[in-house]
Amino acid sequence: MLFRMIRGVLFHQKSKMLLIAVTIALGASLATGMLNVVMGVEEKVNKELKNYGANITVKPKDASLLSDIYDVGEGGEALNAAYLKEDELGKLKTIFWAFNIVDFTPFLDTQVALPDGAQAKLVGTWFNHHLSLPTGEELDAGIAGMRSWWDVTAGRWLDEANDGANEQIMVGALLAEEKHWTVGEKVRLTAGEQALDAEIVGIFDAGGDEDNQLFTTLDAVQALTDRVGKVASIEVSALTTPDNDLARRAARNPDALTSRDKETWYCTAYVSAICYQIQEVITGSVASAVRQVAESEGTVLEKTKLLMILITALSLIGSALGISNLVTASVMERAQEIGLLKAIGAKDRSITGVVMTEILITALLGFTAGYFMGFGFAQLIGRSVFGSAIDMNPRVIPIVAALIALVTIAGSLPAIRMVLRLRPAEVLHGGH
Repeated sequence: MLFRMIRGVLFHQKSKMLLIAVTIALGASLATGMLNVVMGVEEKVNKELKNYGANITVKPKDASLLSDIYDVGEGGEALNAAYLKEDELGKLKTIFWAFNIVDFTPFLDTQVALPDGAQAKLVGTWFNHHLSLPTGEELDAGIAGMRSWWDVTAGRWLDEANDGANEQIMVGALLAEEKHWTVGEKVRLTAGEQALDAEIVGIFDAGGDEDNQLFTTLDAVQALTDRVGKVASIEVSALTTPDNDLARRAARNPDALTSRDKETWYCTAYVSAICYQIQEVITGSVASAVRQVAESEGTVLEKTKLLMILITALSLIGSALGISNLVTASVMERAQEIGLLKAIGAKDRSITGVVMTEILITALLGFTAGYFMGFGFAQLIGRSVFGSAIDMNPRVIPIVAALIALVTIAGSLPAIRMVLRLRPAEVLHGGH
């Protein structure tokens, strides 16, 4: 009997039931898409933010304040200078969170005299330096990836794979304009008794202090200043988890944590945990977060998630209102049928059960269609915003199913109240 009644409703009111199913499918699709994006957005947002520079700097522990503000002695040698070892840089990819290290590059700078006698900063770094690690991993690291926003207005990026790269430089746009330098021109740079005859291969616009500087390979500056194998600092771009209270306590003093808290902190990709692990593998180093970048990442990530959750909530509220109107209209059309059932002895709970069963079956069909629509919706967001696919998280299925069930029941409540208030005598005599 129950099956017959449900089949009859689905057949005779197929247009309304189809509209209910479509309403639920739209809500389910948006919820599915957004929740999958929310659960997979952290890594993708972090990767997008990594295009805008490093979030960790590594310096020698013994570097003095004068070294930090660039106090230079004769021949470009920094006073009270302390250095890190270039041959230890590969160890950055051996820490616990090695796969979260997206890119890194060392720096070593010195003051040089230009052909006209003026002074400028010459920065040695990696551009696209190839590393073969003991782990078997092959990677290219350097400033070309870390400074992706630099606009090379003339020429090209310096390529370390080319012969003669150590005799090539890139020049900031302001300095090139002031000296009327062009790509292909050769300039002599002098540091004390040492000189470098370098060809300009690229002119870049960085939008900062770098526009008045020159950049060349790390090897070239090491040779020019007799600091072979030494680097002054390292910039690291790492995927991190936004800080919480544990991360902030650990950043102040990791040794003050309980063993359980320290293990949790160490095994979570907080920026402070990654800094701590870097200090463990780079001799005599102090790693610190670039707070503006690290905090911005957390803020952007949290606001992105909040926005998507808010959109999901609003879509589900809209679905509930749509369901409410459609189910109420369906019950009004069936008022005489329901009145007749009550007149022959049907209980309110039995009639309510029939109506809810009909709606939940329709909701199940809508949810199934909506889930697969949401899969496509998530991929559309991933491809258009992040340039890559969004992985479908299996945890989304029960979450969306529970949300759709809750929305369906909430949307059906006004219709159920109508069913309970319906009086057979009034309905059957046309008085409703």
